[in-house]
Amino acid sequence: MSDPTTADLTPPRGVVTVFSDIWCSFAHIAIHRLHATRARLGLEEQVSFDLRAFPLELLNDAPSPRPGTDSEVARMASLEPAAGWQLWQAKDWLYPSTTLPALEAVLAAKEQSLNASEQLDLGLRRAFWAESRCISHRKVILDVAAETGAVDVDALTEALDDGRARRTLADQAALSRSDRVNCSPHLFLPDGSDHANPGIDVGWEGAYGIGWPVIASDDPKVYEDILLRAATE
Repeated sequence: MSDPTTADLTPPRGVVTVFSDIWCSFAHIAIHRLHATRARLGLEEQVSFDLRAFPLELLNDAPSPRPGTDSEVARMASLEPAAGWQLWQAKDWLYPSTTLPALEAVLAAKEQSLNASEQLDLGLRRAFWAESRCISHRKVILDVAAETGAVDVDALTEALDDGRARRTLADQAALSRSDRVNCSPHLFLPDGSDHANPGIDVGWEGAYGIGWPVIASDDPKVYEDILLRAATE
């Protein structure tokens, strides 16, 4: 078996590779900005997103703590309100204990097309951050897939039943543990460049889950350059 940590991370022209987790508020902003900027620039037919897993719970050997995500909502929402945010509104026991099934579904949807994967990923992020839905649950994942209008739900169900994307998820987790992928989100472009948490310089006041993020600077315009370079390089 080949070593997944040696995989080529440079995508072909017209593709941006994105490593991220759905639990990550910074990735929620990045994915929203990628979609919104691509639409504004009229590059929907020129640039696609190859979404890959940066599974924080495997890297940290623990589920993502709810106090951590709660502490991020207000501060990160002020940077990009249109991405969709709210403090968790459903019952406490419905808070997701894992994002691995959702990440696996996004990878499995790539069998259909990058667009199917993109739309499922975007829908699952909004389901968690803006709608307080339990994205650990299979039915929620399939409901979101149906709501996108871009995913063949029967095909996705079959892929989840046989676990065909699980090996890919494990390989991407191994790559995320290496020094080649630094954080969620981390973007890789066709010109060989890479961009960790593009445009945002962040620190923390206090420990994660106790304190809160402190944003030193934020430049959403970096996404214009990223997408134009992906389309033309």
